[in-house]
Amino acid sequence: MNSVIEQKWSWVEGSNQLRDELMNSLSDADLAFTPGGQNISLGALCREMGEVQHSYNESFRTFSQSFDYRNTEPGLDGSVARLRAWYQALDADMKTLLSAMSEEDTHKMIDRGGGFALPVSLQVDVYLQALLIFFGKVSVFLKAMNRPLPKQMAEWIW
Repeated sequence: MNSVIEQKWSWVEGSNQLRDELMNSLSDADLAFTPGGQNISLGALCREMGEVQHSYNESFRTFSQSFDYRNTEPGLDGSVARLRAWYQALDADMKTLLSAMSEEDTHKMIDRGGGFALPVSLQVDVYLQALLIFFGKVSVFLKAMNRPLPKQMAEWIW
């Protein structure tokens, strides 16, 4: 077992569980909500988070990151069950990728473009920050919907 799994995976797993609790509190109808203006729907925001995680997974696979991937599966952002299943597959892939790394691999640099690179261990931290940003965005949607934050999200984040 490498140091990233030993020291950081429990944080990743716990943060992903917050996202899972959120998904368990939503209905398909909730995913259509938009607070107006130029904002995307809640479902599109959830799809976007999956696309971000896909980008991180690929960075752990290739040591290079791009945010170009878009999941074009029809109806994905309108289905809690399909989003939940996709998240579960992404989570399993991330754990497999990180677990398969040698300790030496965890010190390799990931090219994030524009001359910016991070070692794997910091890339995991940045993924966790991406989840926190997602939770912040979601909290605005839930408040606009007059919905309470899921219990763990309210306790851990706010």
